[in-house]
Amino acid sequence: MAGILYLCATPIGNLEDMTFRVIRTLREADLIAAEDTRNSIKLLNHFDIHTPMTSYHEFNRYDKGRELVELLLAGKNIALITDAGTPGISDPGEELVRLAQAAGITVTSLPGACAAVTALTLSGLPTRRFCFEAFLPTDRKERARVLEELCRETRTIILYEAPHRLVKTLHELEQTLGGSRRLTVLRELTKKHETVFRTTLSAAAEYYQEQAPRGECVIVLEGTDAGAQKAQEQERWSRMPLAEHLEHYMAQGMTQKDAMKAAAADRGVSKRDIYAQWLAEKDTEQ
Repeated sequence: MAGILYLCATPIGNLEDMTFRVIRTLREADLIAAEDTRNSIKLLNHFDIHTPMTSYHEFNRYDKGRELVELLLAGKNIALITDAGTPGISDPGEELVRLAQAAGITVTSLPGACAAVTALTLSGLPTRRFCFEAFLPTDRKERARVLEELCRETRTIILYEAPHRLVKTLHELEQTLGGSRRLTVLRELTKKHETVFRTTLSAAAEYYQEQAPRGECVIVLEGTDAGAQKAQEQERWSRMPLAEHLEHYMAQGMTQKDAMKAAAADRGVSKRDIYAQWLAEKDTEQ
């Protein structure tokens, strides 16, 4: 009989957020796989847990992941914990889950603290629809691509950021998304000095330029207004000469009739209006 992989959520700051179920599972498991054993030993000692522990982190997730799967297949029960929060969320746990499930091993998640959801509920921004981006990519091109996508994102956006990179990230977001975009910056979640700063991108960038942030940060941004975005797109197309607009589509193989229909949709007007404008511009040219 194969063992079970338990994904055990641990506190993101306040130790009282540890669940009874997680404590029991960590005590009963054959092995605990921890992202940072030096950090996790403090947690285990606090709850008087003496289960053997091994390291499983970003730099050994493939080789160590296969070793852990072999142990699971041999019948060992393994509890996976991250430095803080829920395993598999913005950490190498997702790779171990994939390997275990591919091997037919039972995986179960023990819910608990999660910085993304905690921050979202405190942000004061819409919570019905949201997207989680974790940390922005470090690669310049990939980072620019993601930022460009966020410009069009209508859902509430959740980002993680380290304190020493917060100001740079806020400035990049301000330049890309606009300084008036509302956001909430949350720090030290669940801890004694928890802060919830509701403001705008430009104001946040200015504030943290003067006040050096401490502690891990979560940025929650409002999504763009879909109606406003559409109006901006229509305005952009309307500034383009109609002949150039039609040529844009005809160069893709469209007939003039279909190009007029597409241009009308782009500009938010009727096809009749487009045809009338085309006739007027044609008469002017003559």
